[in-house]
Amino acid sequence: MEIFHGRPDNTAKRLPREIRTYDFLDRLEIRYERTDHGRADNMEACNEIDAVLGVQICKNLFLCNRQKTNYYLLLMPGDKKFKTKELSAQIQSARLSFADADAMLTFLDIEPGAVSVMGLMNDKEKRVQLLIDEDVLAGEYIGCHPCVCTSSLKIRTRDVMERFLPATDHDYRVVKLLGED
Repeated sequence: MEIFHGRPDNTAKRLPREIRTYDFLDRLEIRYERTDHGRADNMEACNEIDAVLGVQICKNLFLCNRQKTNYYLLLMPGDKKFKTKELSAQIQSARLSFADADAMLTFLDIEPGAVSVMGLMNDKEKRVQLLIDEDVLAGEYIGCHPCVCTSSLKIRTRDVMERFLPATDHDYRVVKLLGED
């Protein structure tokens, strides 16, 4: 894998959702490093990417309540275990589960395996609430996908919080996940 600064030179074989991500970041003048790779749709596949980019790719979980009226995007360190009960108590939402692929595509224009904070740029109706584990915020950089699972980005956490999220008109809620058994 090779590290690139900014968008790919040749976008002919790239999906429109990926190009929209680069366009959005470029409009905001947010600098990022990028690497291209095979499908990285699970945390194990992200380990090699982490080493190349020098950042841990966030575990991104797209969740909903039982009634499917509230949707959440959770960013957490890739090495933490997700405990539904732990998060449910913090956000006062019983019976959280993984949202289905149709909702993911509808709200974030992302398919399973490519869930990313970048998808919030596609949530024009603000249906998805962003939840971020405090350990993600403590890092200098965030590692994420540009709405596809065949490329990964390294972006300053400060740029995501102070420039990207305001541009998408999304706020976030900090959660503290212990991930312990």
